[in-house]
Amino acid sequence: MRTRILMVPALAALLAACSPKDDRLPILGEREPVTKTVDGKTVTDTAYYSIPPFRFTNQDGKVVSDRDYDGKIYIADFFFTTCPTICPKMKTQMKRVYDKYRGNPDLRILSHTIDPQHDTPEVLKEFAKGLGVAGEQWQFVTGPKEEIFKTGKSYMVVAQEDKAAPGGLIHSGHFILVDKDKHVRGMYDGTTEEGADKLMADIDKLLAEYHHE
Repeated sequence: MRTRILMVPALAALLAACSPKDDRLPILGEREPVTKTVDGKTVTDTAYYSIPPFRFTNQDGKVVSDRDYDGKIYIADFFFTTCPTICPKMKTQMKRVYDKYRGNPDLRILSHTIDPQHDTPEVLKEFAKGLGVAGEQWQFVTGPKEEIFKTGKSYMVVAQEDKAAPGGLIHSGHFILVDKDKHVRGMYDGTTEEGADKLMADIDKLLAEYHHE
């Protein structure tokens, strides 16, 4: 079965990186100039794209919002529990990431189901148990389908219905690395060891970036 690694075309075309300083990770997404007055002088600064507010329900039936990720580095992805193609590969690789950073208070994982009709909190709970995941560091969330699809676009990836696809749904195989300011700092092929290895190397780099500030 051919793996689908999909990004929103319009947003993918707008991916931009800030100039790396001290080998820092780029900030991806649209940038807008912001003009403000400082000490009577007009100053133009750059406003970087950030993930908009969200609100979902996790595997424990609790509400999870963007505010729970304030001051946290996190990895986002999209999946569904009955996915017959790329999801098992993605979860194998994400489990490697989870095991490496288990217990790290600065890092979280946020997995969004794109099949909320089937993937209830109870189903997600059993799925998490099957992976050996416990606690709140790795959240599996569900919610209204249109909200989940819209959230996929906010992460610059595809998550949508497709009757021609196995399972009737398609989604990106990317892992998205988000910093403490809700800026996207990297996108990785979540179906391969190489992609997960690159993600973990960049997580270490991002953790060090905050440590040295």
